[in-house]
Amino acid sequence: MSERTFVMVKPDGVGRRLIGQCLQRFEARGLKLVGLKLQVLSDAIAKAHYDEHKDKPFFGELVEFITSGATVQMVWEGPDAVAQVRKMNGATNCLKADQGTIRGDLGLSMQNNIIHASDAVDTAKREIALYFKAEELWDYAMPDDQWLS
Repeated sequence: MSERTFVMVKPDGVGRRLIGQCLQRFEARGLKLVGLKLQVLSDAIAKAHYDEHKDKPFFGELVEFITSGATVQMVWEGPDAVAQVRKMNGATNCLKADQGTIRGDLGLSMQNNIIHASDAVDTAKREIALYFKAEELWDYAMPDDQWLS
């Protein structure tokens, strides 16, 4: 079943010039990019993004880090996109992430782990709506759809 998921290259990924490597992995996997933005997040957006952590002691550090530089927001579409992207990203703690994953290959620490992705379909819907208006997402056919669906 085709679904959409939200992905963000965090300030450390942008600052280390790893945007293209992240994009290339998702494209090579056969996922379709349907939304893309570059921005420095406001405190309000960052707090809304991390709302489920608002009562945890590290909430302030999350907000400070994610607003510390430019980020890239993306929406990817494909069969089981949420699970595929999570697996491709690897464990949140880069030191425990498998080699071959984005975090295992490129991440440096628990915080400097390059990339964020939605953990469930409902989370993806919430995060996509936080960053993208409906008219900013594109529905189009790819020439390779016949081999990837």
